Amino acid sequence: MIFRKVLFVLLATLAFSGCAYKQTVEPGKVDKLTKEIMELGPGIDPDEARRAAEISVYHSLDLAKQYNITDLPIIHNEKVHRGLRERGLCNHWAEDLSKRLREENFSTLEIKRAISPPTEMRIIHHTAVITKPGDTIYDGVIVDPWRYGGTLFHAPTKEDKRYNWRPREEVLVELVAASEKKAAQRTE
Repeated sequence: MIFRKVLFVLLATLAFSGCAYKQTVEPGKVDKLTKEIMELGPGIDPDEARRAAEISVYHSLDLAKQYNITDLPIIHNEKVHRGLRERGLCNHWAEDLSKRLREENFSTLEIKRAISPPTEMRIIHHTAVITKPGDTIYDGVIVDPWRYGGTLFHAPTKEDKRYNWRPREEVLVELVAASEKKAAQRTE
């Protein structure tokens, strides 16, 4: 009986551990993301779209190595919270990918940040968004390296039904206000 329990725990650990987890780039991923970026509208430089796609896909893999990602994202989050890893939360991925993309000084693309606020069923989630200059995040393409632990997820913002993306600044203002309200209620 004890043997079965130990075996179950070992098998479950292996199933959710680094032994079973690997970042990949599927064939055509850069081409597909380049196409999505080009579809943001007229005036997008094809070379910039291609470069942004390449950076998004391959820098995500580099970040996975830097962060020492060996587990599913939610498990890695726990490692960061426990001090076992320094970086790798979704806000780190969004910050580092956005920074790298902005280093290109694109003239026909803007790099923005979005947040999906926490709900009863989901933790807060941060990501980067590629848009045309002047467009909102809702008209852009989500580039989310955290979701699959370094294997980039990308989609037009409006098509990503998994998260309720909103402009980062808007959500941060709401979160700060809610935090201040809670603090004030505690001191009453």
